[in-house]
Amino acid sequence: MKFHVVQAAGAAMEAPAQARRLRAERGADVCVAGVVHGDGRVMDWLEAEHASGWLWTLGLVQNEEAFAAATEAAMARGFVAADAAILARWRGAGPLPLLSWGEQPPSSARSAQSQPALGLYAIVDSAARMRQVLDAGVRTVQLRMKTPERPDAAWQAQLREEIRQSIADCAAVGAELFVNDHWQLAHELGAQGIHLGQSDLLALGDAGRAAVLATGMALGVSSHALWELCRARALAPRYIACGPVWPTTTKDMPWVPQGLDNLAWWCRHAGAPVTAIGGILEASQVREAARCGADGVCIVRGLGDEPRAVVPGLRAALEEGRGDPVAVPAWPHPMLP
Repeated sequence: MKFHVVQAAGAAMEAPAQARRLRAERGADVCVAGVVHGDGRVMDWLEAEHASGWLWTLGLVQNEEAFAAATEAAMARGFVAADAAILARWRGAGPLPLLSWGEQPPSSARSAQSQPALGLYAIVDSAARMRQVLDAGVRTVQLRMKTPERPDAAWQAQLREEIRQSIADCAAVGAELFVNDHWQLAHELGAQGIHLGQSDLLALGDAGRAAVLATGMALGVSSHALWELCRARALAPRYIACGPVWPTTTKDMPWVPQGLDNLAWWCRHAGAPVTAIGGILEASQVREAARCGADGVCIVRGLGDEPRAVVPGLRAALEEGRGDPVAVPAWPHPMLP
């Protein structure tokens, strides 16, 4: 598919509508380049099949023809337009661009804060399972309880109790807890961290995302493609999850496995701690993920029925991997087939 780069015409607020109109007319992905905002920053409005938003590249050099050619070259290598445009603006050097979630430009004020390494990161579906992994010595955990199709009052009460108990148990041993999805209830009950997927964050809108950040809770964000990575970066999260590293059966996803090459590239360029997730079942995989620079390594089924028996080996593998880093590839590979 052809990728069209056009020069901005009019005020910054007009660029999104201009891009949508051009994409509809031309039947191709479009980028309105070189839009000057009121604060002096120069950005591009990306309007593509997989993502749209303000693309802000530090040190942006105005050259629309070179940008278009570099984007099409990346598309010829198998990248979808949204990822190709990011690679074209990145040019293999410097920080990755930021991509906005909506028509509000990404903030230039927020920056990620240094935190202790996440280490072995257990994902569980109940407070009882939480206690098992805490007793085994895991100190980074996520409570992931997916909402049923028709949640009733009993399920809501159970969810509240599971979150409340998990917060108490983690506080008692100094573990870092992230509650998946249910951010408002987590905040009400005093949780210190949450994890949200990209579709959930998009659905919140600018006001909802601002409300999430205003809680002060540490935020983990899922990412599977470059455009998702650059959107996550704009929120200065506690960590960005890179997955699936290996094929996984816990979720039905369209993504090509990231593999160790993309994981290493993510860890180098994310600008935030990265957690490896997806298909991690054995100590050897934990070791390889740690070699790539993963700040945390997420494990679900690999914890087994008796976490006490397997956690020591997993933690040892993680430390071993950290002492033997891999070379980072110059470029990632495409994440969609």
